[in-house]
Amino acid sequence: MADISGRPGSKSETDVVAHVDHDSGPDQSRDQIQTQQHGYDGDNNNNNNNDDTPAFEKMALGHTEDDNVVGADFAVADDQLPAGYFRSLNFVGSMLAIGLSFCCGVGGFSLIAPVLGIVNADIGPDPNLTWVSMSYLLTSSIGLIVVGRVTDIFGRRWWFVGGNAMGTLGAIVCAVAPNVPALIAGETLIGVGASVQLSYAFAVGEIVPLQWRFLAQAYVFVWGIPGSGLAPAISYAFIYQTKAGWRGIFYFLIALNAFTTVLFYLFYHPPTFRMKHASANKQAFIKSFDYLGIVLVTLGLLLFLMGISWGGTLHPWKSAAVIVTIVLGFLIIVAFVLWETYGHPKEPMMPIHVFRHRGWNITIVLWSLGAAIYYANAILWPSMVAALYSEGHSRMWAGWMSCIPGCGILAGEFCAAAFKRRTNWQIMVVFPVGGVLLGAMATSTPDTVVRSSALIFFASFFIGWNELLNSTVATISIQDQREIGTYAGTGGSSRSLISTVCSTIYTTVLSNRLAQTIPAKVPAAVVAAGLPEGSVAAFIAAIQAGTAAAWDAVAGLTPEIQTAGIRAYQEASASAYSTVFLTTIAFSGLGSILAIFAPNVDHLLTKSVNITVNVAEQDAAVGVAQEQEKRVNQSVV
Repeated sequence: MADISGRPGSKSETDVVAHVDHDSGPDQSRDQIQTQQHGYDGDNNNNNNNDDTPAFEKMALGHTEDDNVVGADFAVADDQLPAGYFRSLNFVGSMLAIGLSFCCGVGGFSLIAPVLGIVNADIGPDPNLTWVSMSYLLTSSIGLIVVGRVTDIFGRRWWFVGGNAMGTLGAIVCAVAPNVPALIAGETLIGVGASVQLSYAFAVGEIVPLQWRFLAQAYVFVWGIPGSGLAPAISYAFIYQTKAGWRGIFYFLIALNAFTTVLFYLFYHPPTFRMKHASANKQAFIKSFDYLGIVLVTLGLLLFLMGISWGGTLHPWKSAAVIVTIVLGFLIIVAFVLWETYGHPKEPMMPIHVFRHRGWNITIVLWSLGAAIYYANAILWPSMVAALYSEGHSRMWAGWMSCIPGCGILAGEFCAAAFKRRTNWQIMVVFPVGGVLLGAMATSTPDTVVRSSALIFFASFFIGWNELLNSTVATISIQDQREIGTYAGTGGSSRSLISTVCSTIYTTVLSNRLAQTIPAKVPAAVVAAGLPEGSVAAFIAAIQAGTAAAWDAVAGLTPEIQTAGIRAYQEASASAYSTVFLTTIAFSGLGSILAIFAPNVDHLLTKSVNITVNVAEQDAAVGVAQEQEKRVNQSVV
């Protein structure tokens, strides 16, 4: 809550309460801070007791019952910050570290995913290639919820230093990987590190005033341009324009992760465990932590996501491996929820009150459904470009075309940051517009490259707008800002879970439709053009491989037959993609309905700053604050 840094002119916790009460002005009254820190619009059911003492003042005098887990409140109005704080090395260095860390986190997947086929040809082939991307998605998705909660309790600094160090190690393993299993191991380490690096929402949100969180999020997304927006083009450039090849991607990530690790070590100093919990015994906190909850949520999400990811790729959907894994994972998740609800752990992994806040729940679903639509763009568009539009163009052309959805998302995020008021009305507009434009992609044909490019860009633009608004509102419309990591981590994991399910639906529908449309159109077209029936299978294999050697293996092939067959393949693919884009209407329709109930957070956009990052100075003053608290407690006794 208060600035107890010990800097010249700093105030004790009790003094700051009095100061805020009298001097903060209309922009940041004590009631506003209390509402923001300890409840949202009456939805907070945590503090319903008969004690009339405001929670804000209780924090100054001791600890409330809920404070035992998340600890002290360090929120302070921005006009109470030291002069020049936002220009200080610690703040600027922390902002730079968070931005670069986000670039590392998204780049660990987005840079290698478009070129996995090329990597497999170099160090494979290996039937387990899909585990390269799957290992990243599983570890990063599950890690988000753990990182958020644990750092709320024990402090963030060393987790962010360690997470980026883990990303560095993973990039090194991938850079020297002699085979696909080694690459999978490296991507697993990168995914673990990414669970910290993708925790940008609370890391950046808590160090800026609440009213500037939208701009702060947009700032972080700027760093996503090389790691996500331009990732396909950068990947192809490494492969076709450098001697390093695909390994150059990981050389780049090694340097970026290592530099970011140093930045976090030097400049990022959020409140420590000692500051959060004063004289509390750290070993007691470690002993009382909800380890059963961690095991249940990790195992449950891991099995469920693995089963979903396996279906239709590694194993048929009706196979025992897929069904048992999905069902077992779901049952363990149910057991986790029951444990958190009725087991009453002292330091719950996921406080159940997180899901009792309607506005926040709706925000997370809208955020997740937007991500699901984005993944439709990110997954379908590159393969659609390759199948329908890349004929006669260079590989770099295909790489640049694949950047369109990512650039659209980023453009929408940047525009959204300029409009922080009435976010609920904005969401009600941008979500359905984005959904309609994406559904219109079902009209795409091999001859509509310009129209399809425009539709996918603007669909992504409006979904990006939705992404920034909901990801930021998810950190504002919460019951207690001291639990921002818990809320943001839970929301991030929920987003990954929902988007993974939706992505699986897209890829399954596409695979099933291609299995119908290609046999229905391609063989008839090439046979009619003069290709021997015995060469049809080789022709389809060649068109999918796209290599000169594969085309040379097709007996009886002529340029005319090849042209006719490619056109038939493009039309068959267009029919399949059309069906997939139509399936997105179900998710965008649901999101459009829920958008009506999106929360309005205008009244919460205050000048309050959750924490400062000058703890190197603050920690030295903790002893004084502890002595103050002891004297108050003794006087009460």
